[in-house]
Amino acid sequence: MKKLLSISLFFIGALLFAQDNKANYVSENYTKKEVHIKMRDGAELFTSIYTPKDVSKKYPIIMQRTPYNSGPYGEGQLKRSISPSETMMKEGYIVVYQDVRGRFMSDGLYDNMRGFIPNKKGKKDTDEASDTYDTIDWLVKNVANNNGNVGTWGISYPGFYATYSLLSNHPALKAVSPQACIADFFFDDFHHNGAYLLSYWKVTPLFGPQKTKRTTEPWYKFTNTGSNDDYQFFLDAGPLSNLDKYYGKDNEFWQQLKDHSSYDDFWQKRGILQHLKNIKPAVMTVGGWFDAEDLYGPLNTYSTIEKSSKNYNTIVMGPWSHGDWARNSAKQVIGNINFGDSISGYYQKNIEANFFRHFLKNNGKGENKLPEAYVFDTGRKEWKTYETWPPQNTEKQDFFLQGSQLTKMAKRNISFEEFISDPKKPVPYSEDIKQAGLTPRKYMTDDQRFAARRPDVIVFETEVLSDDTTLAGDILAKLQVSTTGTDADWIVKVVDVFPNDEPETKDVAPYLKMSNYHMMVRSEVMRGRFRNSFSKPEAFVANEKTPVNIKLQDVFHTFKKGHKIQIQVQSTWFPFIDLNPQTFVDNIFYAKPEDFQKQTHRIYNDSKIEFTVLK
Repeated sequence: MKKLLSISLFFIGALLFAQDNKANYVSENYTKKEVHIKMRDGAELFTSIYTPKDVSKKYPIIMQRTPYNSGPYGEGQLKRSISPSETMMKEGYIVVYQDVRGRFMSDGLYDNMRGFIPNKKGKKDTDEASDTYDTIDWLVKNVANNNGNVGTWGISYPGFYATYSLLSNHPALKAVSPQACIADFFFDDFHHNGAYLLSYWKVTPLFGPQKTKRTTEPWYKFTNTGSNDDYQFFLDAGPLSNLDKYYGKDNEFWQQLKDHSSYDDFWQKRGILQHLKNIKPAVMTVGGWFDAEDLYGPLNTYSTIEKSSKNYNTIVMGPWSHGDWARNSAKQVIGNINFGDSISGYYQKNIEANFFRHFLKNNGKGENKLPEAYVFDTGRKEWKTYETWPPQNTEKQDFFLQGSQLTKMAKRNISFEEFISDPKKPVPYSEDIKQAGLTPRKYMTDDQRFAARRPDVIVFETEVLSDDTTLAGDILAKLQVSTTGTDADWIVKVVDVFPNDEPETKDVAPYLKMSNYHMMVRSEVMRGRFRNSFSKPEAFVANEKTPVNIKLQDVFHTFKKGHKIQIQVQSTWFPFIDLNPQTFVDNIFYAKPEDFQKQTHRIYNDSKIEFTVLK
């Protein structure tokens, strides 16, 4: 299970670097100190502080708070690399890492996605905002040679804590960069629109058991399923309740997932978006267009702050999977698609370093060279800048699902396409056979021909495009559907169909060809019971035509002349999401084998896809 642990830690953005006893830049240029900083309620949080050895000038503080550990532990044990990037490490910052409350060497109880307390009444009312405030306050008062400016950053779960720092309201906090940030666990990571992401089941122990003492080692254990084929393992396992045998009662998070299957108060109070108002520090939100873990978070964090605050607020979206921008790959490849060379390096040097330098070193003075939106067109494979996101020069265009066609022409006569959805033979989300700790990142650009050829996937396609068509913003699927059952999932995929003469590349898998490649551009699921409310699930009336709207996250993709735009609609996506019984039950986590029934689903031809199209 060591491989699973490594993958799992990577997924949540814990960029851990191995200890190196040989001379390296960090050991030659930084001094490390470990302290326990006391919070207002008396709990002490473990904090590692890396300070430049050159004491001839003052430095800003850049901090990451993490639930995954801030090791290596021991003042003589240094990370091989610190700061968000090598560029910033060499520019010189006081770099701080902290174990959040209840994790590893920090005191207190851990609360997964701890809710914000807006009106604190005393020292016992603590949350991640108060812990951040107390930490910053201690740092600026006790760390030598700091210039009084503090920035925070983090990827994935640490990105959530970066967002949370905005609520601390400490006057020294000047610049914050939430990256691949979780915003709400009912829409990020473990759920998508109410559907449980079964692909994350194996990493549940990361957030389950509470530790009983300060520790530098993991106190949780991962389960060895004994299978290298996730599709078959979960299919054989059957209902979710059969997975209980792998997790004991000490796995609090697994029990929370089961007991809170709708968007109730438990999840609502853990969401952070509703609290992002009147933000003062500068914010640069970063995400990847092909992030299989956290796409909802970055896009909605940026847009929420943009609507509710008057601060400096910018967004960067590149052709990355989860956390790719923090790596130093010579070329950026996801699955079979190569997006270009030195893309992450360009971001680190010209975007990220500029942001923190401007606000932390230059006090926000002088020319700020960053645009409001720095976004990568994943079809043209090039960066673009805009004054707003989505760009101002866009319009909404409806494309109707007519027979096998995707067309702007609506038909008066109502007809439908139908398919049989069988929980015993679900549509796989990937044609790969593997055992994984979480969703393989490559699926976000995977070839979808394997799915298009199944009878339980309905395909709608444009004619060959005579001009380039650029989608720049969100996508809304407005489906009109019916089912012979009383519940169903609805999955919509937007696919770029390449022409027959598409040149081959060295990055494509040996069993594939780029000729007629079906590149997935965006996809999303809606658990049908939540079509009207995520808090109050309701059954379908069998055989009754029903509207189901699905918001797909933003894209920035040009479908080139000679390509086609394709829509795929299906009702299973396994084992990315769990199986819907297709008969309504109160809680799918407790569904019984007899609840899972084969049903016939219909998609009516007044269904449409609303694209945001660049003029």
